[in-house]
Amino acid sequence: MGLFSNEPRRVHIEGDPIEIDTDKAPWRLWADGFGMVAIRGVQIIVVVIVAAGIIWGIQQLTVVTIPVVIALIMAAAFAPVMRWMRAKGVPSLLATLLALLAIVVILGLIVWLITWAVRNQWDDLYSQAQEGVQHVIAWVKTLPFAPDQDQLDEWWTSIQEFLTSAQFGSGALAGIGAVANFVTGLVLLVTVLFFFLKDGPQLWEFLLRPFRGAHYARARRIGDKTVATLGSYIRGTAAVAFVDALGIGIGLLILQVPLALPLAVLVFLLAFIPIVGATVAGILAALVALVANGWFNALLVVGVVVLVNQLEGNFLQPFLMGRSLRLHAFVILIALTVGAVLGGVLGAVLAVPITAVVWGAIQVWDGPTTPARWARRKPDVTDRVSSLPGATAQ
Repeated sequence: MGLFSNEPRRVHIEGDPIEIDTDKAPWRLWADGFGMVAIRGVQIIVVVIVAAGIIWGIQQLTVVTIPVVIALIMAAAFAPVMRWMRAKGVPSLLATLLALLAIVVILGLIVWLITWAVRNQWDDLYSQAQEGVQHVIAWVKTLPFAPDQDQLDEWWTSIQEFLTSAQFGSGALAGIGAVANFVTGLVLLVTVLFFFLKDGPQLWEFLLRPFRGAHYARARRIGDKTVATLGSYIRGTAAVAFVDALGIGIGLLILQVPLALPLAVLVFLLAFIPIVGATVAGILAALVALVANGWFNALLVVGVVVLVNQLEGNFLQPFLMGRSLRLHAFVILIALTVGAVLGGVLGAVLAVPITAVVWGAIQVWDGPTTPARWARRKPDVTDRVSSLPGATAQ
């Protein structure tokens, strides 16, 4: 297509060339420093409006966009497995079905572990939690600003009225609608994942048809980098999450904390939210230990969580994920905040891998190992000095 062609075009203008005198109005109003700032401001406003429109459209179509993004991440994580099976001569359809079966087995095993463990220990935990709540209420009553029994009864009556009100009923209907959307999204997720696993390279090549020359090469680099980054991130995070869950789960079992197995599974799931996930998992485990076994046992649980997280952050994560996928903690926090504001918990989970993909695309913008010009590292002072004629290394 001519729109993406790199070939230079020459335009011949009949007559005398038109000159613009920047010393006369209105051009001189835009030629000084303030005018340049105004132009840049207008450009930034236009970019922000376009970005806001895209985000608004994504939010309106979450039933479509979220399953597609999750399917892309899963397909990238299983891309090496698909390549290995195809290299061994496994037909594409059979390889896709085997990969889908593996995904269903893994997710089903996680759900079964949570359900089985909670069902077996729910009665004990409920009684202990009820006893803990009663102790908390008794402690609150000793405070100088504690509410009296009449206020507590009034609050309980308000809660009962809300549960029987039309507002709660409308919320229940909204919940039914959310379940319907979830089922629709799940079906779409499985379908899209099937096609991504089976025909992913062909689909990507179809999307690249409008590009030519250097633009085509750049798009291929970005696509390959996206798949490699998503796959490495998800596989590395899953391995780190498994080790975290195993270490914390063993610690909870040794300390005889109830619901150790579902808490370990929860640690595995929350580990996909960097920084915040580990903190939330530790708080939940400590609260269960506090209700069930007392404050000293809860402090020991906090110590186990901190120890495992330190070992994971300083040794395991750099080894499994590599330095190329590591983002600065400041960038991760900003990405998590933006993702949580725009998409809730799921947005927080997807924010970091999407940010890693964007940074990976920037790293291959001008070549396989050449970042975009503005993102290239400047040489150190020692490098500039050593490159001068006659300079010697110290």
